[in-house]
Amino acid sequence: MPRDYSQLKVFQMADDLVVRIYQATQHFPREEQFGLTSQIRRAAVSVPANIVEGAARQTEKEFLNFLNISYGSLAEVGYYIGLSQKLGFLSADIGAELHASYEEISRMLNGLMRSLRQK
Repeated sequence: MPRDYSQLKVFQMADDLVVRIYQATQHFPREEQFGLTSQIRRAAVSVPANIVEGAARQTEKEFLNFLNISYGSLAEVGYYIGLSQKLGFLSADIGAELHASYEEISRMLNGLMRSLRQK
């Protein structure tokens, strides 16, 4: 039976991060449209999308596999946030806010995966 991903706090936070990434990257240089802008958006969308896909799977093992993929994409997002700050594409305050969300989602996703491994 599929799980209700929409009730997972980690999904809600990851979904919110996607929206904030899209908003922040609207101001990236035009020449980055097919570079960093595309990469950070793709990685950000992958985080909640893999939670959704995993929640629809039949077994905890399959769900855990998709959460692992989501975790990898989240690590990518964390890197891109830092890189965007170094390149001056994100202000310090927006970068710090996005990084704090990344850290919180990372902790929550890690906790969810740990709990599924213990079942």
